[in-house]
Amino acid sequence: MDKIDRKILAELQSDGRLSVTELAERIGLSLSPCHRRVRALEQSGVISGYRTQLNPGALGLNFSALVFVTLREGDRHAVAAFEAAVVDIPQVIEAQRLFGDPDYLLHVITRDLTAFQQLYDEQLSALPSVQRLTSTLVMKSVVKDRPLPLPQA
Repeated sequence: MDKIDRKILAELQSDGRLSVTELAERIGLSLSPCHRRVRALEQSGVISGYRTQLNPGALGLNFSALVFVTLREGDRHAVAAFEAAVVDIPQVIEAQRLFGDPDYLLHVITRDLTAFQQLYDEQLSALPSVQRLTSTLVMKSVVKDRPLPLPQA
């Protein structure tokens, strides 16, 4: 990855809706080489996709919580069952497996506390192999959706 690739990635992280023409102009490259580089970055997996960021508050999703999950068992079957089940809960917008205790960190978003309580009681506590759930409420996001730091040559 060279300096031009890093410029392409920085621009696309800032605005994924840029046309190849606009991107080429911003980085000072002609259209065809810019297009080839973007395709190469996509094919190599460096660019894994494009998506639109939505404002949760504008959608009425004003409640955010972090839920720490400890499993009763840590064998691969219990882990696989838990992970397969958590994927099916759309309010879990991020799930990370951790080293040590707890086993998982879930970022959950709902419209309000009542909706979170219902989700917690009916779905989260019923996930396979759950021994303990611990929640904390998000007061505010200080850093969110930050572009990845690009490695220097």
